Amino acid sequence: MPVELPDEHRMIRETVRDFCETEIEPIAQEIEDEHRFPDEVFDQLADLDMMGVPITESYGGLGGDTLMYAIVAEELGRVSGAIGLSYVAHTSLASKPIELFGTSAQKERWLRPLSEGEYLGGWALTEPDSGSDASDMETTAEKEGDEWVLNGTKQFITNASEAGSILVKAVTDPDAGYDGISTFIVDPREDDGFEVTTVWEKMGLNASPTCEIRLEDVRLPEDRLLGEEGDGWEQTKKTLDGGRISIAALSTGLAQGAYEHAKAYSKEREQFGQPICEFDAIRDTIVDMYRKTERARLLTRLAARKYDQGDPVTKESALAKLDASEAAREVAEDAVQVLGGYGYTTDFAPQRFYRDAKLMEIGEGTSEIQHLVIGRELGL
Repeated sequence: MPVELPDEHRMIRETVRDFCETEIEPIAQEIEDEHRFPDEVFDQLADLDMMGVPITESYGGLGGDTLMYAIVAEELGRVSGAIGLSYVAHTSLASKPIELFGTSAQKERWLRPLSEGEYLGGWALTEPDSGSDASDMETTAEKEGDEWVLNGTKQFITNASEAGSILVKAVTDPDAGYDGISTFIVDPREDDGFEVTTVWEKMGLNASPTCEIRLEDVRLPEDRLLGEEGDGWEQTKKTLDGGRISIAALSTGLAQGAYEHAKAYSKEREQFGQPICEFDAIRDTIVDMYRKTERARLLTRLAARKYDQGDPVTKESALAKLDASEAAREVAEDAVQVLGGYGYTTDFAPQRFYRDAKLMEIGEGTSEIQHLVIGRELGL
């Protein structure tokens, strides 16, 4: 795998990095403290054509590849895990499945506004009682004439309170197991019976809304079914392959941000007459932080390149997500330690990276589930 990025990818990285440092970093702690979703940031990202990076230009996207998209996600995570999380949920979970599985009419109606940044999207799989067994769902969609009627509750749904469309998984045939799950496009602004019942207060990532939603007799026309009836679980597995690359990229960004803050502080902070980076313990910690971040980046880019080549990536995406999410948490924790007491205060960024990183080991499949997936891929 080539280490050097293509020129176009480097240009995108520099553009996004400059935007992140000038527009996001100065408000990153503020929006977290205020639990405020920063609409203005996503409007600016839309102006930069970043809201549909891996989506074809035919439907308003940038026409980039997964590697380019991963680079954008990493740069966002480097300054704000919350903005990065809302961005990747919008792109890999809410937009990409419509491109992969939708009709041309669905793409024009639902994908174009997503990729052009008219509004954010969401993806609703998890339920209050399902947890890691995401296939064990109680949300149903029953056919009544030429309509589908949805009922159920979905939990931990990113962007639901801000979204213009949400892809909802529901059981259409209770007797068919995995083959009885389908996907529906719900318009939370227009569809009667849709309600956001909770916006969760969280340990971190509070500038990215995480919601519980209720669907009560939500009536949808037939053209809101994404793909064929019963395709929902296969769509989910394919979506998660890309989604795990997203979380790996976001995690790598969190690790990179934490590493940079710790390294800079260690060169400026003096104790016993010398910068603390000159003490073996601190130097070795910084080196390990760098090593873990680089390893996470390489695994993420390997998975992204294989995805772009059309190769199966279940193992690679799970491995990248597992390694990068654990690296993010470990590197962020080390960053807090390097800064000492200052690292525990909100005047410095490492505490925010530390809190944000923990979700990376939970969302889109816990670390335990990633071990399960990788084990299966290894024939274990």
